Amino acid sequence: MAALPVYPWRLAPDGLATRRQLRAAGLRPGGQDVVAQLERPRRRRTPLTAFLYRVDRAKPVRPMTPAKYAALDRANTARRTCPACRADAGYVIPVSLGMCVPCAYPEAA
Repeated sequence: MAALPVYPWRLAPDGLATRRQLRAAGLRPGGQDVVAQLERPRRRRTPLTAFLYRVDRAKPVRPMTPAKYAALDRANTARRTCPACRADAGYVIPVSLGMCVPCAYPEAA
């Protein structure tokens, strides 16, 4: 098995892109294999790595369907609903609290 070519940060050749770069261009890897790797050095830690894909083999992003929009809306509503008072908090409930701020700190109100 051949090793992947590794490029330094910001020196990847044209025609290769990360997942985020593909998504920003309205594309997705589309099942293709990783062709290279990008490394960003960090002090006293292991370098950050990102996989690179060929842009010419990338496929367009699939459009959102009405069912996907509905599922996303339900998921976001569940993240905003306080389990203690069952009210929509208007913001995503912090996982660290597990409930809306007024329920977590009733003495402050």
